[in-house]
Amino acid sequence: VQLQASGGGLVQAGGSLTLSCVPSGRAFSGAAVGWLRQTPGKGREFVANISWRGGFTQYADSVKGRFTISRDNARNTVSLQMNSLKPEDTAIYYCAAVPGGFDYTPTRPGDYTYWGQGTLVTVSS
Repeated sequence: VQLQASGGGLVQAGGSLTLSCVPSGRAFSGAAVGWLRQTPGKGREFVANISWRGGFTQYADSVKGRFTISRDNARNTVSLQMNSLKPEDTAIYYCAAVPGGFDYTPTRPGDYTYWGQGTLVTVSS
């Protein structure tokens, strides 16, 4: 399964972006999906996740109240709406997926099986 992440770009602090993740070759059905990000010299950190039916979500403390993850299983898409962006949000954002139960919402990068190629988000001050 290949994941395609898109929607990154350059935005000023306080602005918004929406990232999208679409799988190729297989549907998201039955899989929890997460967004994780990475900056140079650091490991990937958890941002947000959503269970396969969308009933459970989790957010990193640093993005709570600003980011919203959602999914449309009929359209096979998971989105991350990012508002009030800060320069410290600058990173490569990856979407990842892993099969799991209805309430499975992993937060560790090692819990995920499938990864996208990443999309760069740059927030200028």
